[in-house]
Amino acid sequence: MTGGAVAGRLATPDGRPVTGTLTVLDAAGGQAARAVSGADGHFLLDGLAAGAYTLVVAAAGRQPQAAAVTVADDEITPLGVLELRPQDGPALPSPGSWMIDPQHSSILVTALHLGVSRIHARLPRFTGRIEVADPFEGSSVEVAIDPAAVDSAEPERDAHLRSADFLDVARFPEIRYKSEGLRCVDAERFELDGVLTLKDVSAPVPLHVRYGGTATDLEGCRRAAFSATAEVSRDDFAISWNQAALAGVLAVGRTLHVEIDIQAVRG
Repeated sequence: MTGGAVAGRLATPDGRPVTGTLTVLDAAGGQAARAVSGADGHFLLDGLAAGAYTLVVAAAGRQPQAAAVTVADDEITPLGVLELRPQDGPALPSPGSWMIDPQHSSILVTALHLGVSRIHARLPRFTGRIEVADPFEGSSVEVAIDPAAVDSAEPERDAHLRSADFLDVARFPEIRYKSEGLRCVDAERFELDGVLTLKDVSAPVPLHVRYGGTATDLEGCRRAAFSATAEVSRDDFAISWNQAALAGVLAVGRTLHVEIDIQAVRG
């Protein structure tokens, strides 16, 4: 190897390789080296004299990136993984604490009835906090839900849902969800790994999250919007009550579909 070099890998925030163009500029702004990353995202720019440079990275559909690098003679300077975010999409919320506003948020649970129709129930009372980090993939979520407030628009059914056959709210007055990891899919979609604790049983439940953007309300507070979906197995949480109808069809489906819409207020 003649002179020094820089090496690394281009990737999306969720680790997929990116093919992009890398340009090394010297102190005067002249081009000192140029290369295209491979199909696996790896790159090497060599033949550089020792000194300080600016590395500029560009890829189709990705936000450009620039970084200062220092090159040593006869050495390869490792740059690690350079993450390139999507170019389009709403700006992410600013780092800090965002409190979930239950008055402008909803949790809807849907179950299959007799294998042919759906029953919907709301969980209207809950609190939670989103801790937005930089980078965004380090963000976290914690939510506490009051199961006694379950509302399916039918009082007798709601009483049964609160009983020991289902939510057993007398013994377990709170449902909790706590995130354990976040992965970026694109500018608006994320995969949130987390643990749901229901009836004192904890099990992993991933959320498919879509970010809707931020806006300022009439009082000048900054708000962020998210929607999410999940599939929850009743068997994972010891909610095994059921009745069999004709041909063995279950009265209530074993998998629950959850739809979440969230507004969170900064600070």
